[in-house]
Amino acid sequence: MTTSRQAKRRLAAGSALVVAALLTTTACGGGGDDNKGSKPSNLAVNKVHNPSDKKGGTLKFIGTQDADSWDPTRGYYGFMWDYARYYSRQLLSYQPAPGKASQELVGDLATSRAKISDDGLTYTYTLRDGITWEDGKPITSQHVKYGIERIWAQDVLSGGPVYLRDVLDPKGEYPGPYKDKSKDKLGLKAIETPDEKTIVFHLPERNGDFEEMLAMPAASPARPDKDTKSKYGLRPFSSGPYKWDSYEPNKSMVLSRNEHWKPESDKIRKALPDKITLTLITNADEMDKRLISGDYDVDINATGMGQEGRVTALQKHSKNVDNPSTGFIRYAVMPQNVAPFENIECRKAVIYGADKTSLQTARGGPQAGGDIATNMLPPVVKGSDPKYDPYGALKGKPDVEKAKEALKKCGKPNGFKTTIAVRNNKPVEVATAVSLQASLKKIGIDAQIDQYDGSQTSGIVGSPKVVKDKGYGIIIHGWGPDFPTGQGFSLPLVSGKYILDSGNNNFSMLKDDKIDELFVKAQQELDQDKAAEIYGQINKLVSEHAVYLPFVFEKNIIWRSSRLTNVYTADAYNGRYDYASLGVVK
Repeated sequence: MTTSRQAKRRLAAGSALVVAALLTTTACGGGGDDNKGSKPSNLAVNKVHNPSDKKGGTLKFIGTQDADSWDPTRGYYGFMWDYARYYSRQLLSYQPAPGKASQELVGDLATSRAKISDDGLTYTYTLRDGITWEDGKPITSQHVKYGIERIWAQDVLSGGPVYLRDVLDPKGEYPGPYKDKSKDKLGLKAIETPDEKTIVFHLPERNGDFEEMLAMPAASPARPDKDTKSKYGLRPFSSGPYKWDSYEPNKSMVLSRNEHWKPESDKIRKALPDKITLTLITNADEMDKRLISGDYDVDINATGMGQEGRVTALQKHSKNVDNPSTGFIRYAVMPQNVAPFENIECRKAVIYGADKTSLQTARGGPQAGGDIATNMLPPVVKGSDPKYDPYGALKGKPDVEKAKEALKKCGKPNGFKTTIAVRNNKPVEVATAVSLQASLKKIGIDAQIDQYDGSQTSGIVGSPKVVKDKGYGIIIHGWGPDFPTGQGFSLPLVSGKYILDSGNNNFSMLKDDKIDELFVKAQQELDQDKAAEIYGQINKLVSEHAVYLPFVFEKNIIWRSSRLTNVYTADAYNGRYDYASLGVVK
């Protein structure tokens, strides 16, 4: 999950001053060990706080970033996936439970998980009784198929995940529902709907994560007569417990109860509030103040409180503060198509020369930034081993001797020049770039910082040609899992098959046949534990290539109002609160 899921905020003019202030405050008063003994209560981390089934009241969200799209097919921001469950359902969803228990898939529109054929290629589901649209008409298997077919219409509905398209139609033979010449627009052969209650998927090849893909909002049903195509994100037609009353992009949204939703047909959503509102503003510090004052209940973006807000919250309102892991890794990556990083020893020099504690501090310290990362597989992913530390990151300090030895081996004993690329709308990323620049300078590597337009990420660092032309030897970035397996996290980052001319996420240009072969083996493994072992092997091979310098396994300081009931963090939603379970005290 690319960090485009995270809220985007532009860095104001005078960025150097902002970065200097950020580095100073995180070192002196904003990190995790600095608030005079104040600690987050963590009352809602991995456990249910203030449990209640009482209905009523208005749940008030606030945020600084609108969704990329509210269309379930197109949305790719993590907070959108969490929030979209108010108005969209899928065949499967994640169990409404705190922590790791939330990663368990259960039936949603479907009565249960699939009946899978012995060869692992056919998945059959039966729909629940009583599932309806907001106008009271039943949701059918044909609606589920049509909703999934919308993923193929990338010329109209670009932006969302395309896992299902790639798995069900790897040769790209289906043109999508808008170009479908069949009368009912249901011409995708890989999905059969023998009746309104049954849906059958035929996979060309086995994929052990197929059901994880069906739990994404992109697998939501859609009604052809309500499909407004590219405008659907302005007013989706609800299959969930709430329907849209109003929406002004970048300003506000109001949801109210869908009177045709039947609680007995939905084992996932509590639907406690009578109304749900979302207010969007541009000033993150002002948002924190409004949360602390009690005007709003929760930050929908869940990207963490700012420096001023978290100091106030920790010192005066620690009972309202949680500090979950997000599932993201923040890191630097070295493209092998940019000299001198085609040489592994030059890459190792950067890894050994980096000051891990300084980088952690720049991110916000142990609390607001996260634990020092040891490798490129986050703890929320099966197969992860945080103790695997091939480059001694947990020592916290640069290994100058090994760094200089690596420089000699790469033919650059006196160091070299390079450029660090960083998004200009991510102050904390700029701060990490400054930290890295300072530590590399001590071993003779002269790294200049180039801030690029963060809204143009896919066309800048996502273009290998642009990266090479600009000499971006180090790129600061971050990534979180689309679903909690090695395929859901690592595949776009390290598979040679995912190197693209534009929109590329394998910035390192890593192409290792053994890694790609292991991905195929892991994907075809239906035993999740066995697949996890393979993803662990892949992760070790990635570390051996020395193309990544992980900074932190990210953690955030997040706020919950005292009005919230039934509140807990869920690993399935990258450490955010499970929005569909929240209630409020009237």
